[in-house]
This record gives sequence, structure tokens and C-alpha cells, in this order.
Amino acid sequence: MNKLIVLLGNPGAEYEGTRHNVAWQVMDNSREYSILAWKSKFKGLFASMDVDNDKIYFLKPETYMNLSGESVKPLCSFFKIEPQNILVIQDELDLPVGTIVAKCGGGLAGHNGLKSISQHMGTNDYYRLRIGIGRPVHGSISDHVLSNFKGDDLIIIERVYETSEEIIKDFCQFNYERAFKKYNKKIIIT
Repeated sequence: MNKLIVLLGNPGAEYEGTRHNVAWQVMDNSREYSILAWKSKFKGLFASMDVDNDKIYFLKPETYMNLSGESVKPLCSFFKIEPQNILVIQDELDLPVGTIVAKCGGGLAGHNGLKSISQHMGTNDYYRLRIGIGRPVHGSISDHVLSNFKGDDLIIIERVYETSEEIIKDFCQFNYERAFKKYNKKIIIT
């Protein structure tokens, strides 16, 4: 079976380390997946590995967040990956830093990357790993999502990367339903 892990983010040095790119940072900080050989295709960077009898693809769309579906759909079409075999890792404004939620389908919570993927795939029925980046108390949301983690948030997010890596490994090794049961509630890291 072919599976896909989509890491939502924005390309370019100005977005490196920002809250909006937390999914890319999960992969960039991973020891387990540091061996991946990334190639440029499908309007993004993709890599693959074999896990048991499955082929796992990883994709960092380089279309900018709002157009992520333009990268996801062609890769899925080429490798014949069905929506139920996709895990999208995303930033989540409405969850505090240190909160991780696994879910399947449902609403898009205003996330433009998810909107684009759903539009191009024709469904919302794919798995998501929502990583909390917190909502600002003051100031603009745009400035917040494009800011770097600092202070206590930086310490917490490092642990989020480790936990997210474990969740990705479980999604790769088992069928999604089995792995999903383990993470179907909020995980709060402090």
C-alpha cells in the first residue's frame, strides 16, 4: 500500500523556523527521517521509504500554504494514493503550543492549506496531525504565525517534534485506524 505524509509549510528563508512551518520543522528536526533523500517534483520536495510492505511518501509542498493541493494531487495521482492513506501535518492556531491532536476528516477550521488539499482531492476525508501554535492575545494573526517560537514555547515545541516523530512512525508502521486509536485525544506537552 502507498501512503503519503504531507508536511504543510512555506518555502523560503523568511519562513524557516516560523510557527506556520511547524510541520516542516518536525521533519527537519527528526533523527529517524534524516536519511530521506529529497527530490524536487510535483511542485514540492518529496522523498520515500519502504516500511514493511508499504511505500511511504513524504511531501513538502513548495506552492505556499494556500496552494498545497496543487502539489498533493499530482503526487497522489502519480503514485495512486487514496485520500484515506494520507496524513497531513499542519499548524493549528486554535490549539495552545504543546498540544497535538490526531483526527480524520471533519472541518477545515479556516486552514487554507487544508482547504486547498480538500478542493483538489475532492474530499476532507484524510488524516491530520494538528500541532498547536497558539493564538496571539494581542497583535495580528499574520504576524503571529510568521513569528518564531521563543522562550518557553521554544522549549515545549522541541518536545512536540519528538512526539510528532513517534506519531508519524506509528502511522507508517500500522494501518491508520490502529495507529489513530493511540492518538485520538489531545496530547499536551508541558
